[in-house]
Amino acid sequence: MKVLETADAMRAWSEEQRRADKSIGFVPTMGALHEGHASLMRAAAKGNDIAIASIFVNPTQFAPHEDFDKYPRTWDADLKICEDCGVVAIYAPRKDAIYPPGYATYVNVEGLSEGLCGVTRPIFFRGVATVVTKLFNAVHPHRAYFGQKDAQQCAVIRRMTLDLEFGIEIVILPTVREADGLAMSSRNRYLSAEERTRALCLSRSLFGAEQMLRDGVRDAKSIVDFVRDGMAEVQIDYVELVDADTMQPVEHIEKPSVLAVAAFVGPARLIDNVVLNPK
Repeated sequence: MKVLETADAMRAWSEEQRRADKSIGFVPTMGALHEGHASLMRAAAKGNDIAIASIFVNPTQFAPHEDFDKYPRTWDADLKICEDCGVVAIYAPRKDAIYPPGYATYVNVEGLSEGLCGVTRPIFFRGVATVVTKLFNAVHPHRAYFGQKDAQQCAVIRRMTLDLEFGIEIVILPTVREADGLAMSSRNRYLSAEERTRALCLSRSLFGAEQMLRDGVRDAKSIVDFVRDGMAEVQIDYVELVDADTMQPVEHIEKPSVLAVAAFVGPARLIDNVVLNPK
């Protein structure tokens, strides 16, 4: 398994694979890998000739008060997971290679970035869109793989990929959960045993909302109120029901909609969502 540390080296290796007529699947990550990441890497390896992952903790998506310095870095374990999942190359650039002195160019996806997580994390999606653009330019994949847990991020990246004409297929795969329903996240390791138990109210409330939909409830306020009540034991950031494509709030479920939640549990800010499809 190759580890490439510069954009030039990554691009040259990728172009060599393309000249050999090999398809490339790409999984961008910040490391601290878990089964959610692994599922994406296995899909990339299965669906392409070459699977590449990146490991880079991106500073531009963290506000000064957030957990950039504390974000878990588990390099050796990450390498093992990548290798076991069929990844053949890792792009692991240094911070100064991605953002050299004097760096001043950022990518902003308007509209989609402004609600939900964009309210309390106003620089987050600018940072995500910028770093994914730079990763795409270095890796030059045919397909890139993301998890549904980050539904708003997926919408932002789909829009950016289309608008900037990258010619990359964006593949969204289902959220991977622990046996008890908690959505897998690198930040779950911040939680104490008691906090982790409380965090289950996120997925439990979302699953309850899915049952409401099956029972015929289509009113957004009724569903949102139910979820808010179910999450009373944590500090809610938001509970919103939005259009799956535009991320704009809906009042009545008439097409696939994302029921998205975010909450603070101990030191961790956790997100989760389910897609509610009336059909």
